Order: sequence, then C-alpha cells, then structure tokens
Amino acid sequence: MTTRPPCEISWFSALCDDDYEFLGQPDARLQSSWAHCRDIVLQAETGGFDNVLLPSGYALGIDTTAFAAGMAPLLRQMRMLMAVRIGESWPPQLARQIATIDQMMGAGPGGLARLAINIISSDLPGETLASGPRYARTLEAMIILRTLLDGQPLDHQGEFWQLRLDPPRVGTVSGRCPPLYFGGLSDAARDAAAQGCDVYLMWPDTMEGVRGIVADMRARAAAHGRTLKFGYRVHVIVRDTEEEARAAADRLLSKLDDATGAAIRSRSLDSQSAGVRRQAELREEAARQDGYAEANLWTGIGRARSGCGAAIVGNPDQVLAKLNAYRAEGIDAFILSGYPHAAEADLFARHVLPRIDHAPLAV
Repeated sequence: MTTRPPCEISWFSALCDDDYEFLGQPDARLQSSWAHCRDIVLQAETGGFDNVLLPSGYALGIDTTAFAAGMAPLLRQMRMLMAVRIGESWPPQLARQIATIDQMMGAGPGGLARLAINIISSDLPGETLASGPRYARTLEAMIILRTLLDGQPLDHQGEFWQLRLDPPRVGTVSGRCPPLYFGGLSDAARDAAAQGCDVYLMWPDTMEGVRGIVADMRARAAAHGRTLKFGYRVHVIVRDTEEEARAAADRLLSKLDDATGAAIRSRSLDSQSAGVRRQAELREEAARQDGYAEANLWTGIGRARSGCGAAIVGNPDQVLAKLNAYRAEGIDAFILSGYPHAAEADLFARHVLPRIDHAPLAV
C-alpha cells in the first residue's frame, strides 16, 4: 500500500467582488473590502487551513499586493498564496514587493516559506497580446523572479525584458524564491508551466480529465529536466447529507437568470481562454445529468462565474472521498471556496478538514 504525503488544503478570500449568498445577486454585506476579505482569511486560519489564495483582478475588487501586506502581520501560522498579474508588473519591482511581504510573514515550521505566489498570465489592461507571446512573457517573468529571489545576479536578454541587475538587498527569509503556482490549458500555457512554475494549477474536470492533464504535464516537465507538483482549484458544498448539499446548491442558483449569468461570465478578462472554454464544455456535457459532470462534481457554479466553474457537492464522506480520489491521481494541493466564503469555510473546517491528512506544501 502506497502512503501519500499530506496534501495542502487552502481556502479563498474574495478580493474580486466574488462573494454571494445567491449567485448573481450582489450583496453589499459581501462586497470586497478590507474588512470583509480580512475576516474570510482569519476564518480560514481559525479553521485550520494551510493556505489562502488571494486572487487578483484588474476591474473588480481590491488590490491584492496591498491586501497581502496588510494581512501579513495578522496571521500566526497560515500561508498566503498571493496572485500577481504579470501584464501589470515590472518583475524587479515585483521581486522587492514579494521579498518584503515574505519578511513580514516570517518562516513557518521547518523554515518553509509562508508566502507563495500565484502567477497570472494577464494582459496589461487595454492591450490584447496573443496567447503565445503572452505566455512567453510570463515565462520570462518567472525566470526573472526566481533568479532575483534566489539572491542571484540577473543577466536576462529576452524578448520582453533585457535586464542586468544585482538581486535586491531585501531578500526572502529562506533566501529562495517562494513557490510559484501557475495554471493554463493551452499548449503555450502548459509549456510555460513545465519550464517555470513549481505547482501546476488546474480547474475542475472529470477524474479522467485530471488524469490526462497530470500525465501530460509530467511529461512536459521531464523534457526540461524538471518535476512539478499539482494543485486543483474547486468550489465545495458540504452538508450533513447529500440531499441537503444538493438543496444548498440549488438554492445558490435560485435567483439567477441566464442573461445575468452570461453577463457575469463575459466581464472576465480571461473569458476567451482555453481554460474557460473547457469549463463551458464541462457544463454543457453535464446538462443532461442535472449539471453533474460525474459523481458529486456539480457544474452549476459556472453559470454565473468565469473560470473555476464547478463544485464538489455532497456529505462529508462523499467530499472526503472525492478529494482522496484526486490525491490518488497526483493532486498535491487543493484551493477550495464556497458561498458565502466565510460560512462555507467553517462548514468544511468542521466536517472534512480534520479527517484529511494535510499540511503546507513543501516545494
């Protein structure tokens, strides 16, 4: 019998105006603000989560880097996964910001970094760069960040940046670049991930789909002499019984009309990406099965959300079994969320988290 190492269990703080009681129905109480998003993060730490994703968007919500700096002194042990949008960043300045926040957080047990970085291959707002060049720019940024945050002099002569620099005086607590989490389904995205990131993130898919992505990414990374860890971003709805969980899922959509859902999806800057298209395909394939792509994987979330568009729905035993099935396919880290985020974090923390072997991911 093979013993799996602990998996990382992260929650999600809704910095991008993505918190609802009823999907598609804005609620002033749940709108992104310092206080609301802070409370979600503190709820996740109290609940025992290992990490929390701080998402980033240009048009919506509050600034992620500023928020992370504000949260750093408030957390006792939980990690933060700070999303950064490469299209809006100058990598040497971003390296200084990352190093400073890393120092504010300090080291975790065993000297593990408490700050991790979610790399987003974004455009500069107002520009549209084709997928291939945009991911090439993102790979350059990952190389620059890793070199500088590893404390090494930089001589980078790329297509997008030509830089000769010493590393910033302010370094990370560990002296190394924090783990880089990154995802994308296109060939260009997968190639960039294989060469540049530490943790390859994927959005919900069927178990067969997850298996195929993991195999493909392992092969691509091996071609560059590298190995990857794998993360899975998904929503969750857990209740005492499966019937109650399904009823909660139905309630979440009970005030949504199709026009509002389509408008929400189209507002996203990544609404045409390969990953978003796959979420739409998954939702269409599940339409004949009450929105369930396979057992306990419900795609209704995607009716009012671009990007991560499915939820694990079930009782505690079913949710735990689903997570362990993903672990058996090679998933090392989960980034979970639910609506409203603080309430669902509490439910997951009470019903499932104590039953799964979890710890901050060592990279």
